[in-house]
Amino acid sequence: MKERSFQIDVNLKEITKHRTETLPIACYETTIRENINGYIPLHWHEEIQLVVVLRGEAVFQINENQTSVKEGNALFINSGCLHMAEEKKGSNCVYICLNVLPHLFLSQELYTTYGYPYVKAPHLSYIFIDRTKAWGKSIIESILKVKELLNEKAPFFEIDIATQLTTIWKNLVSHAFQQNHPKTNTLKNERMKRMLNWIHEHYKEKITLDDIARSGQLSRSECCRYFKRILHTTPISYITEYRVQKSLLLLLEEEASVTNVAYAVGFNSTSYFIDQFKKMMKITPFVYQQERRGKQ
Repeated sequence: MKERSFQIDVNLKEITKHRTETLPIACYETTIRENINGYIPLHWHEEIQLVVVLRGEAVFQINENQTSVKEGNALFINSGCLHMAEEKKGSNCVYICLNVLPHLFLSQELYTTYGYPYVKAPHLSYIFIDRTKAWGKSIIESILKVKELLNEKAPFFEIDIATQLTTIWKNLVSHAFQQNHPKTNTLKNERMKRMLNWIHEHYKEKITLDDIARSGQLSRSECCRYFKRILHTTPISYITEYRVQKSLLLLLEEEASVTNVAYAVGFNSTSYFIDQFKKMMKITPFVYQQERRGKQ
């Protein structure tokens, strides 16, 4: 099994470059369990993401919402939205990911009217795309066609891709989007991002709940409500999980010891690190280290 490290910066922004030679676009298959974490960790990117599940079932967390997508159905995830994914019930989920910068769906003249208002709509974090509906089937067929065009690279294939993207957007605008949206959702999303960014910049240090709440300009109780409502966890649990995530690659470095890694990612006790690592990864860090090094 080939394991993939999901590359994001300290602000949770994905840093993988998605593009062909002339278009900032990518379409690829993802097997969730092959990620080094065993799931797709929380992140965001400027691109709009369209997902078609080819096998199994995936559970996606988008901002404060959660939705399940079964084989054959698809999902639209808007630009800038925090999201993560895990497979459901050991289904060995595989899906196609189409990542596209928003302005590529329409010409510049049309984007102002038919693109920008939806990309910037705070309420519009995601859309479930049902294959049994005609517009959903059309979108899914266009995504699969884009993947085929990218693989074959026939003459003028990028023009053909542009045609498929316009078809996708027309179906979304005609059948799925709504323009009425509350502004409060934007503020919630930005505060959540600020708190997560702060954690990712300071995870190696001693962190208190007051520190996190202050970074989001919230009270301690409101900070906890944000984490519970949006991420379904507590701020302290999130820090612990993030530290374990950051330890995974460090453990694979030559001559890295479990104790050194524990302190490097912010744990003040080796035994506590081992306990939390085992709780999250279902294996001890030493066994994880030995098994993964054997695969390299």
